[in-house]
Amino acid sequence: MDKLVIEGGLPLEGEVPVSGAKNAALALMAATLIAGGKHRLDHVPRLRDIRTMELLLEHMGAVCHHNDHLVIDTGNIHCLEAPYDLVKTMRASVMVLGPMVARFRRARVSLPGGCAIGARPINLHLKGLEQLGVGIELDHGYVVAKADRLRGAVIPFDQVTVTGTENLMMAATLAEGVTVLRNAAREPEVVALAEYLRRMGAQIRGEGTSEIVIEGVKELVPASFRVIPDRIEAGTYLVAAGITGGNLKVTGCRPEHLDAVMGKLELAGMTFQVSGDSIQATGTGQIRSINLKTWPFPGFPTDMQAQFMALMCLGNGVSLITEQIFENRFMHVLELKRLGADIELDGRSAVVKGVRGLSGAPVMATDLRASASLVLAGLAAEGITEVNRIYHLDRGYEAIEKKLSAVGARIWRERGV
Repeated sequence: MDKLVIEGGLPLEGEVPVSGAKNAALALMAATLIAGGKHRLDHVPRLRDIRTMELLLEHMGAVCHHNDHLVIDTGNIHCLEAPYDLVKTMRASVMVLGPMVARFRRARVSLPGGCAIGARPINLHLKGLEQLGVGIELDHGYVVAKADRLRGAVIPFDQVTVTGTENLMMAATLAEGVTVLRNAAREPEVVALAEYLRRMGAQIRGEGTSEIVIEGVKELVPASFRVIPDRIEAGTYLVAAGITGGNLKVTGCRPEHLDAVMGKLELAGMTFQVSGDSIQATGTGQIRSINLKTWPFPGFPTDMQAQFMALMCLGNGVSLITEQIFENRFMHVLELKRLGADIELDGRSAVVKGVRGLSGAPVMATDLRASASLVLAGLAAEGITEVNRIYHLDRGYEAIEKKLSAVGARIWRERGV
């Protein structure tokens, strides 16, 4: 397996561009199934998860061409099954369920896999589909969905779910009548999906709030859309400036999507200058220890918790980090401790006592965002850090070693045997 080798201790200086958002792109790709024909998506990152979704769509009969932009032709879908071999590696695959049920009134989708950061059940997806009139059966690890017709309904989510909101929003676009999603996710990726569906002819309002209203239409048509910037990648580079005491201009981002992240980083001692689609991030070399709780958007994102913990490892005091989204998202703790961090776990909280410095060591990535936290820690550590099992990292960060090298990091990839 490939690994990243990092020789730490250098402040990062320069400009780093942000790629398209993986989580937004995956939902948009799934949405192409609703309307047969050629769809065009721009600013799609080249990532392992994106390729997995392409393979899944191709398995169903779509034709994908990914050059400067991604064109997906869904005019000849002939297979309504998402098989285990493709779905097991990526939880986002479950989002093909809603579009297939909307267009074809049936689907067979394997129960999803992905990062091992918590149970993340899809019961809310299935409950909502049943309220739309879909019959659901579980058959040997597969969800089998069938419906004679879809009918609008009022669907209150028991808890906020991003993929559940997206799946049901897509399914409801072709349902008869009006669907109201209550306690809906407010994430920018949900807003982007709603905008794309409207371009296809859907009648949707309320995205970005906790109540989304969808008025069903008879059919949708193919459309073009530009993927929004990846707010988690952007946030990771902001932390990179802080943890190395550097000065980075993060370009091509949406600063308004990063308010919660920048707010916490400012409390930790960083400074920011926002201009248009760029953020100038400066680390002062003095990292203040502060407390943090993850929360659905517009709160602090769970996908930035591990990166923030890496920063707090070098804080001037004690930080309490509480994970309120996923129950098993502290697997990076043991690896950070291998680099010299002082962290103790207490249920869903981690007590991080800042240390004067980290020291390089071999570490093992356990999931996507854990991988990013280890890279950040390696950038600040003295000596050589080897981050192994970086296939997780390749699922969500496009050419991260090249981008960091361009701003002064000593980082390179070593190919596995």
